[in-house]
Amino acid sequence: MTDIKTGEQKRLMLVDDDPNLVLLVRDYLEFRGYEVSTAENGLKALELLELELPDLIICDIMMPEMDGYSLVKVIREDPRTGWIPVLFLSAKGQSQDKVKGLNTGADVYIVKPFEPEELVAQVESSLRQASRLIKINNRQAAGQPPIQARPGVELTPTEVRVVQLVSQGLANREIAKAMKVSQRTIESHVSNMLNKTGLHNRTELARWALESKKF
Repeated sequence: MTDIKTGEQKRLMLVDDDPNLVLLVRDYLEFRGYEVSTAENGLKALELLELELPDLIICDIMMPEMDGYSLVKVIREDPRTGWIPVLFLSAKGQSQDKVKGLNTGADVYIVKPFEPEELVAQVESSLRQASRLIKINNRQAAGQPPIQARPGVELTPTEVRVVQLVSQGLANREIAKAMKVSQRTIESHVSNMLNKTGLHNRTELARWALESKKF
């Protein structure tokens, strides 16, 4: 897992085919101290990712050539980029749109139009969460014994999404809100995963998912 720079300027990638939005968002983020690269669609973004990995990606959904859903799918399937936080920007604000975006692999879903301060707050929150994941990974790489779970455990796509959010430090209530389901449903998913793995708590579950490269 690539380390996020500490005490250095964070690199963001902005992927959107609206040149006016790109100009406004890039200027605002650069004013706040971020280094911002831009791409007009998913294919261009993948070309940039071959050259340099950002600390976070901000991505529109509806774009020509390769849309945001397809881009995130490629990002999540590649171990080199799978750890990068992704924020979706979209004019589609219905609940089912948000659920699809989050289930596709985005970490945050922001509806256009949005306040610049909201975007910055979500960027900073996602970078903090990614930093926590990297610290866990680095501790394990430094010789911490790996978590031992039952062999051959497979998670459903929904369980993978739940444990990803658990790993980011979200409570069941927050996960339920993000996934637009009841808290009881999330508690049931966590309980099922603990039974599958034979692990004892959410912390062990999150570590096991990271070490097993479940996302």
